Amino acid sequence: MVAVALLAASSGAVRIPLADALRLLWSHTPQKPDDELWRNVLLNIRLPRVLFAAVTGAGLAVCGAALQALFRNPLAEPGLVGISAGGALGAVSAIVLTSGGYAVIAPAAFAGSLAATACAYLVGRRAPGVAGLLLAGVAINTVAGSLIGLLTYLASDNQLRDLTFWSMGSLAGANWRLLAFLGPWTLLCSAWLIGQWRVMNALLLGEREAGHLGYALTSVRRRLVMATALIVGPLVAATGGIGFIGLVVPHLLRMTLGADHRRLLPASILAGALALLLADWLARVAVIPAELPIGLVTSLVGGPFFLWLLARGRRF
Repeated sequence: MVAVALLAASSGAVRIPLADALRLLWSHTPQKPDDELWRNVLLNIRLPRVLFAAVTGAGLAVCGAALQALFRNPLAEPGLVGISAGGALGAVSAIVLTSGGYAVIAPAAFAGSLAATACAYLVGRRAPGVAGLLLAGVAINTVAGSLIGLLTYLASDNQLRDLTFWSMGSLAGANWRLLAFLGPWTLLCSAWLIGQWRVMNALLLGEREAGHLGYALTSVRRRLVMATALIVGPLVAATGGIGFIGLVVPHLLRMTLGADHRRLLPASILAGALALLLADWLARVAVIPAELPIGLVTSLVGGPFFLWLLARGRRF
């Protein structure tokens, strides 16, 4: 992950030799004519983006691992309970109904994620087990998709452009202020999820068996779902739609390392960070000087790779 982070920080429309990038991180004494340009690009643009990509990938992947344990389904991911759809509805509503820019879009997306999660939990708890939560999430995704379609129909041409780019995801808005807010928050919530590895292991045995082991399953479900919403909601608000990280990364790690969450959750954090770093690097260097939306890259790479796994007939 560190090696890929250094590669990503030195690559892009302005190429910085790796040795010079390392030197500029520690030295403020100019040695080459381009040092001032390189330092500004590295410290003000590349480095916060690289670190934010790592934080975002780590948060999405650990949430995917937690939800896969909760639903006992290796194909579960944060969008399953409406977190991503609620965030998208909030962002689309802000784009179409207001003109406040990113300062309005990000809080609206966060509020939409939390509202969708709360609605899924309040409705889903009326049914036993996780089936009610799952069905509520499916219904919320459907309703949110319909409302997004209606707002898209009402949007102007400029608003449609904003909707399209937001839905494809981007890390271009990363800066030190955003990283200072979301970085500690995401890592703190992720650390809490890692501390729940025992109950996640118990859930793999089945809800009845986990209950016999002394876990209060209603409380466990509520805490895990809210923790994932508190991680994914702000990230979706900041980056837009980034798919497949929360699904593919923990899925592959489970196939490789096994289902023990004591190892799986920390590994998901590192592998998720690595996966999104690679995706963001590819998005920036594939069509220099332009930039591909990162959600498009994760879907183009993750989708066929996942289909390849299914075609091989691997047991999940």
